[in-house]
Amino acid sequence: MSSSRTQSSSSSVWQLQYMKLHFFTRIRSLLKSKTSSRKRHHQSSPEISSAQHDSENVVATPEIISKPPEDQNEEVVLQKTVKKLHFGRLEEKEKAAIEIEKLAREDKNTRKLMAELGVLQVLVSMVGSDIAGQQIAAVRALIQLSHGTNTNKALMANAGICSKLPKNVEVLVQSTRHGFAELLLSLSSLTNAQLPVASSLILPFLMDTMNSDSTDMKCKEICLATINNLCMVLENIAPLVINGAVQTLISLMLVKDLAEKALASLGQLVVTQMGKKAMEECLTVPKSLIEILTWEDKPKCQEYSAYILMVLAHQSWSQREKMAKAGIVPVLLEVTLLGSTLVQKRAVKLLQWFKDGRNVRMGPHSGPQTSRVSSGMGSPMSPRSGEEGKKMMKNLVKQSLYKNMEMITKRGNVNMENEACRLKSLIISTSSKSLTY
Repeated sequence: MSSSRTQSSSSSVWQLQYMKLHFFTRIRSLLKSKTSSRKRHHQSSPEISSAQHDSENVVATPEIISKPPEDQNEEVVLQKTVKKLHFGRLEEKEKAAIEIEKLAREDKNTRKLMAELGVLQVLVSMVGSDIAGQQIAAVRALIQLSHGTNTNKALMANAGICSKLPKNVEVLVQSTRHGFAELLLSLSSLTNAQLPVASSLILPFLMDTMNSDSTDMKCKEICLATINNLCMVLENIAPLVINGAVQTLISLMLVKDLAEKALASLGQLVVTQMGKKAMEECLTVPKSLIEILTWEDKPKCQEYSAYILMVLAHQSWSQREKMAKAGIVPVLLEVTLLGSTLVQKRAVKLLQWFKDGRNVRMGPHSGPQTSRVSSGMGSPMSPRSGEEGKKMMKNLVKQSLYKNMEMITKRGNVNMENEACRLKSLIISTSSKSLTY
């Protein structure tokens, strides 16, 4: 029994020694190849001019002669840093992660070299640490290592970074939230096959971060950019809707600083069957989107809002009825006069649908095209309801026209009164200046 334990302990020690030997052999060969390539580059460069070999420069102090080249210093630092990360104590690993973040900023080749030395797998395991300093150091190092290389991003995903995300956002400080959000934004450019969106903690983390009142605007913007990237992959739509992305985006679209990014993601979700259904079931959607149409200082938000309203109203009498009750017609008439060219086109198309009061078939226009979504969306209308709707819409259009004419007239009167007052004050001031005393 004791002999078997002795054999197992000796074999584990032997395996550890073999790992270290294999690691150092690998890092030595990689650094050697890197040094030889640099030497070849220096040999191919022009020779040093004879003017630099003056008598003043020939005599040098022993310290300058014995000083190693800068390239060798970098390689020694890299070798020591990677060694500490693999075999060091906890505090040494944290310092090594901070040093790796600095080294990874330099160039793409350094980031690739670190991936070959097995740095990514160790850093991913450190992300799941309970020690806050070690966790954020690893996250920041991974952010730098992910820049400009999809290979490193895929290696992080394969190492299980998506399963290391924190489950409770509230316990994280702002800097750690920012770090995780930036890392997910970088990883969101991977394909669906490489990034397990549905089976990981990515979406719960993003939703909790955006819904948290303690998260600052900058962090929420980063999360919205990540959601926008994920919406571009059709396979991600179902997980996004199931995890409450539509409700979260609807709540954020009323915040002017976040509205454009939230509406852009909703515009991608609404052209899918699941996304449109989730938005139809939300009672605040027509009213909130109509409110955004009145934001004259946010023309891009107006365009996104009109786009989403067009998709919701297409072949759906129930949605048009909700919009009509929410007062969309007067707002659309105002947008056709004061909005951008694109939002004017979309507003005119919507007004045409409300004016006709029947199921108009969508043709080529500036609005959304939903050819990739299965047919049968919306609720059909009976002839009787169509006639009633036609009468109601005609009355609404007349009322809104009168209302808008009154509004325009009032604005004109106010402008004329202001101009008259300004002209009067100008005349008084000019005449008073011309008087002699």
